[in-house]
Amino acid sequence: MSIFAAIDGFSSPDSLGAFLRASQSRFGDKLAIASSLGAEDVILVRAAAELARQGGAAIRIFILDTGRLPEATYELHEALEARYGLRIESIFPDTVGVQTLVRGQGMNGFMHSLDARHRCCGVRKLEPLGRALEGVDAWITGLRRAQSASRTTVELAEQDGARVKLNPLAHWSDDEVWSHIRGNNIPYSALHDRGYSSVGCEPCTRAVEPGAHPRSGRWWWEDPQHNECGLHVARIRRLKEARNADDTVVERGAEAPSVRPNGA
Repeated sequence: MSIFAAIDGFSSPDSLGAFLRASQSRFGDKLAIASSLGAEDVILVRAAAELARQGGAAIRIFILDTGRLPEATYELHEALEARYGLRIESIFPDTVGVQTLVRGQGMNGFMHSLDARHRCCGVRKLEPLGRALEGVDAWITGLRRAQSASRTTVELAEQDGARVKLNPLAHWSDDEVWSHIRGNNIPYSALHDRGYSSVGCEPCTRAVEPGAHPRSGRWWWEDPQHNECGLHVARIRRLKEARNADDTVVERGAEAPSVRPNGA
């Protein structure tokens, strides 16, 4: 049975454990959880710990330590390891790559242009992610449809090049996320209580106003359509291609109304 069939219907909070069990059964030790230690990710850490407690093998969990993370993230890292008795691996960027980046565009040069920010994310996140995923057949993320416009089509499982990307929280609402965290007394970042809806690198994240979009605190100096770092660029590319295809259909529709079904 394919993983796509095995997890079909496992989209609610009640089925998170079953989702991880099916994923582990399919991929074994070639499965990993990529975490930013955001609200969604602490849920995945607890779920992995519960799976191990019930006799399942430990799922590898890693974070990308960019060198610019807020202190609250390091404090949470230690708190989660202590609470659940597991190890969360830190993956660091290449030292020479960071030195070259900073010499070329300055310590905070990523604020000067979108290209400069992409270069920074490339060195501090994308290259380390590539190393972290070597030998991995499937990786689990905390992506949800409600997080941003570029994530509204997130599926439970997606083909990501040669790998499979698994998104067990894809259909969860904000309320379900926080109900699960509070109901299970899961440690979470202190920044969330200070208005941060999303937590990334310290200089690239800030608190958001009540009612503002959850991702509006990330790279706030840029156009909102660019508020991604590139870790999930493959799915963003597919989304853009789909939108372009829709635009083409609309444009051609006026020229060929006869191809539309009656009443459409």
